[in-house]
Amino acid sequence: MTNNDLVPGFNDERDDSLKITLERVEDVENCLMVVLNGYIDTYNSVFFQKQVGKVVAAGYVNLIFSCSNLNYVSSTGIGSFTAFLKQVKPKSGDIVLLNIQPKVYEVFQLLGFSQFFNIKDNLNDALSFFKSAAPEEANLFPKVFNCPVCSRKLKATRSGRFRCSDCKSILAIDQQGHVFLG
Repeated sequence: MTNNDLVPGFNDERDDSLKITLERVEDVENCLMVVLNGYIDTYNSVFFQKQVGKVVAAGYVNLIFSCSNLNYVSSTGIGSFTAFLKQVKPKSGDIVLLNIQPKVYEVFQLLGFSQFFNIKDNLNDALSFFKSAAPEEANLFPKVFNCPVCSRKLKATRSGRFRCSDCKSILAIDQQGHVFLG
């Protein structure tokens, strides 16, 4: 099955620095594996966002990004992943980053984003993440976590948006307990 079979018009645009291949994931509803080969930087991030936007527009809201052949991600590229999370979360979707190379993971960590994303080492763990039933909100809260910007220990009594008491960053926490910049 080709990219265009899964998402009509997907192959209409190309970028030599980032090759994207789509694979259907049968075990999870509305799920695609997005296989990334190359790098994501300031220059190709618009292409990357546009292509993944086509995937989400086609109804795929559970995305597994296979990153084993992704050898560089700039801060702009990480911003793209954050944008995808904001696109799929309201549609009851999520993303998993799979097989991230150590040097790429280091960028996520340095920028404080490693805890925003579901990062898995193998496909079975990624599939298990999507198959596990969402925990009851009542069992998650109050939730204690570290601010992703300044690392201050914070406590949320419910899902929603709020401001870090230390660095004043606007944060959001969803019903599953995931924390992200809000």
